[in-house]
Amino acid sequence: MHMVESEQDVALEDTDRIEGRSALVNNTNAALALASAVRSTLGPRGSDKMLVDENGEIVVTNDGVTVLETAKVEHPTANLLIATSSAQDRIARDGTTTSVLLTAELLRNALELSRIGVHPTIIVNGYRIAVEESLSQLEEICRDASDDDLIATTSTTMAGKIDTALAKKMTGLALEAAHALENEEGGDDLERIRVKRLQMTGGGAAESEIIHGLMLKKQRLDFTTETHSDGGKIAIIDGGFENRELELDAQIEIRSTGVLSGFQERKRAKLAEQVASLSSLGIDLLCVRDGIEDEAVPLLKEAGITAYRRFEREDLERLSILTGAKMVREANRMSAEDVGNYTNRAAEKIDDAWYVRIDGEGRAMTALLRGTTSTMREEVSRAFDDALGVAFRLVREPKVLPGGGGTQTHLARHLRSYATTQKGREQLAIEGFADALEVIPRVLAENAGLDPIDEILALSAAQVENGSWFGLDAMSGEKADMAELGIHDPLFVARQALTGATEAAITVLRIDDVLWANVEPSTPDWSNQIDED
Repeated sequence: MHMVESEQDVALEDTDRIEGRSALVNNTNAALALASAVRSTLGPRGSDKMLVDENGEIVVTNDGVTVLETAKVEHPTANLLIATSSAQDRIARDGTTTSVLLTAELLRNALELSRIGVHPTIIVNGYRIAVEESLSQLEEICRDASDDDLIATTSTTMAGKIDTALAKKMTGLALEAAHALENEEGGDDLERIRVKRLQMTGGGAAESEIIHGLMLKKQRLDFTTETHSDGGKIAIIDGGFENRELELDAQIEIRSTGVLSGFQERKRAKLAEQVASLSSLGIDLLCVRDGIEDEAVPLLKEAGITAYRRFEREDLERLSILTGAKMVREANRMSAEDVGNYTNRAAEKIDDAWYVRIDGEGRAMTALLRGTTSTMREEVSRAFDDALGVAFRLVREPKVLPGGGGTQTHLARHLRSYATTQKGREQLAIEGFADALEVIPRVLAENAGLDPIDEILALSAAQVENGSWFGLDAMSGEKADMAELGIHDPLFVARQALTGATEAAITVLRIDDVLWANVEPSTPDWSNQIDED
């Protein structure tokens, strides 16, 4: 026996080890520390955070996921919570702070239960039962959203991030874009792919707008070509408009000037052939992802083709959707089916920079986001991102729940009575889940300068008397009907926050051993790279 122990000690001599309850305590403390970093941002009365990176760049934000993703965090459990918050942002575009607070609170309550002798496996079972019951309750209390509800719910996602007048403006822009994409095919990221965000320096934030076309910070290759066009044919090349480079190192020895001029002539003839190919298809606008050969510029101008180069891949994809043009690797391989049509093109100079606007029949848009300072433009951009993400999903699944902590208070009340129907110690875990849900109304009250215990008791009593749609109006401190005030949470946000937080808490609860490898600082081995070079 002693021999086995010593062998284990040798195997783990370069590893720190935390076992059993110590591991749970350590992981829960990390989760609570991370949650405290975003706790004060929740709700319309939430505070902002100033984030400063190593270069002195400043970001002022109220967005939970931005705070967490910018933070330099090394603890693995804290990183797990950041991943949960990022998943919430990716799937629902809102509720990131809620999901982190819930996860941390579920772990805090699990730790308390483990202290009185409830095994983590029992807690996990209880949490799973509680989340299933909670999800079915969400379906019962949610309501179909009217057009006014869509506006109110999208505005609620920006509460506390930007001022009310600006939130109203962003809501209008977000819903305009969302309705345009309502029947489009695509995955979860469709609204990010189809709507380009372009930050503009001129004008205030209230002058931001949606353009049903593509606006790009680009200048045409030859300034003598036309700045405007009332429509025409467009080609998109997903590569460069140039002669292919040799893939191996080679030297050409030229012994007479005639050979050199012949070599250059053949190079020019190949480019002329490519331009002629485009011209034969009636193309007058060319967009190239990479470079365009200098010799090709006059040839393109002679053919009446306006050219733009050096595009982001995403912009080319939007241009393809907008005009119906297919991306082709080389001009010679282009056929009539690959050519797209645009309805208008205009180039103009704004604040010392050239922009081009291209309109077409496809569903691709540009959000022109304005602000007087770069910090303001960044915050407007983040707020629009949240609003668009929520509006797009809300248009597809128009169901809403009470905001102001009303949903969580209802679930907590329901779960406490539901727990008594279960056998065994799972009852305690379900009650722990109910307590954890109340962190949301508690923090909303704290951030509004109210007493959290008094507010939770008063809100619970108000719901018993008036129904589950009563919540806390953080601006006035009153308990009121959230439907009348237009304070809503989208169903998909609450559902994802519940499932994401529960899964993250369960993942941590299942860990009873943390092994940290002690890595000695050493000189990196560059030999492989040297050999390859």
